[in-house]
Amino acid sequence: MHKILVPIKRVPDYATKIKIAPDSKSIQTDGIKWIINPFDEIAVEEALRIKETFVGKQEIEIIVLSIGPEALGEQIRSALAMGADRGILVSSDGLIDSSVAALVISEFVGKESPMLVIMGKQAIDSDSSQTGQLVAGQLDLPQATFASKVTVSDTWDKATVVREVDGGLETIGVSLPAVITTDLRLNEPRYPSLPNIVKAKKKPLDIIPISSLSVDATPGLEIVSLELPAAKKAGIRVQSVAELVEKLNKDAKVI
Repeated sequence: MHKILVPIKRVPDYATKIKIAPDSKSIQTDGIKWIINPFDEIAVEEALRIKETFVGKQEIEIIVLSIGPEALGEQIRSALAMGADRGILVSSDGLIDSSVAALVISEFVGKESPMLVIMGKQAIDSDSSQTGQLVAGQLDLPQATFASKVTVSDTWDKATVVREVDGGLETIGVSLPAVITTDLRLNEPRYPSLPNIVKAKKKPLDIIPISSLSVDATPGLEIVSLELPAAKKAGIRVQSVAELVEKLNKDAKVI
């Protein structure tokens, strides 16, 4: 059996209006709708598509891993309803930054020995875009970031990945096992069907305290303060190119 490990993160719904908590170091969570990080949802979908490609040829297990409070089990169940086989929740009420997440993911790569680790290229809350790279670096695994197309060989010894880069697209080959991070154009995640939602409730979901792992859960990141972006100023209308140039020069000081 080949395994695909898909780490996912819980994030606030992008349509939610965020409010800063009184301590200025966190957000108010009352009334927030939590979702799977959209890039990670794309990773779940890609794992499912790879599995479907090998139906009748290879037995493939998709494992969803997440780190955080036990309420996060709801998002793991959503991934199971999409079609993943089992879930692992590493329970923690502390701050999980990229370094801690990478250490936890790396430990489970050692435990599960997946051929592929597929995860979102970044989370929409922190936007760090570094966890996948950290995992690959810690485990000395090949990596392919910002994937817009993934093809796994029939022998499961390599994958061909088309990457989104500044100059357009780049096609690379990586030997397996490897770490792949997903970009927006890779696929469109499916909606879970009602029968699969019911089945997801019976799929295994292991809850493991982070304290039971052999990782240092001390975050390397300290949040000093949070603040909302400054309100945008109203635009102005100019009557001529000369007036525009003058304002760009004297007021905006960009030329």
